[in-house]
Amino acid sequence: MGKIEVIEFHEGLKGTWDNFVERSNNGTIFHLQSFLNYHPRGKFNFHHLMFYENSKIVALLPGGIVDDNIFWSPVGASYGSLVTEDIPFEKALQLVDTMMNYFDRNGFKEIFLIPPPIIYNKKITQHIEYAMLYRRFDFELHYISHAIHLRFEKDFLSYFDKTARKTIRKILREEKLEIRESNDYTTFNEILIKNKAKHNAKPTHSLEDMLRLSQLVPNKVRLNMVYYEEKPIAGSWLFICNPKVVLCFYNMLLYEYEHLKPVYLIMYETVRWALENGFEWVDIGVSQDTKSPDPMTPALSLIQFKERFNSRGILRSTYHYKFRD
Repeated sequence: MGKIEVIEFHEGLKGTWDNFVERSNNGTIFHLQSFLNYHPRGKFNFHHLMFYENSKIVALLPGGIVDDNIFWSPVGASYGSLVTEDIPFEKALQLVDTMMNYFDRNGFKEIFLIPPPIIYNKKITQHIEYAMLYRRFDFELHYISHAIHLRFEKDFLSYFDKTARKTIRKILREEKLEIRESNDYTTFNEILIKNKAKHNAKPTHSLEDMLRLSQLVPNKVRLNMVYYEEKPIAGSWLFICNPKVVLCFYNMLLYEYEHLKPVYLIMYETVRWALENGFEWVDIGVSQDTKSPDPMTPALSLIQFKERFNSRGILRSTYHYKFRD
């Protein structure tokens, strides 16, 4: 194996970076510079790295510096860590060693890495994760996400539980609700803010963020809105993360219309559309109790709701390494 060199990313390498992410084994929308560029310049102290062997890219590491020489990957996104092609274990171990040597040599104190869950790999492998554990990374946190495996054919509704099947069939039969793709981010943002306020929370994205992302990565985001008598009452913002996975980033409704069960229609349409377009998984996102002092506390009622749609729990883990003083 040749020696691996590390260089810092600059804007002139944006096309090279994004092309590698697109052809990689585990890259997602969150690793793209096109995506990360929605943040205002200067908001984060980005410190993206590129790994070369014999003048060929073998890995990327998006991230940034926080606090006092602590590196986080991702910064300003959901998933980060090393992006690679389908590589053998020995190469994975060499990459992890090269990464650790770089941070140690440059005076970093700690590393935090959040790779995408295993379902995002085009070819299932955990070489990088095992290499990190072998080099004595530990875990900061584990979150539980839920995802629907689209292994069924067109009759996907039969895999949902009895309540979900009955509710969705009633909605489709009565035709009181309609769901369709939309560009009405202003209305969706109003629903989003009201929904989050009910839970004493604020959205991750502002209206300006959503509009900017819809311009920067137009083929990787999709907004579906639910209408009752032409009034928008619910919506779902989807991220087309890579060729395998669609992520429901926000599923939101106006609670005064909760009795109409619009989220059931959202889940039905999301799975139908994902199947029709050849995806393998629908990721419904993390299921944590945000009001609990323990950030790992599961939101049991939310998990029970997600399981109605034949979803299963997958781990979203944060890998951590602290250098000795």
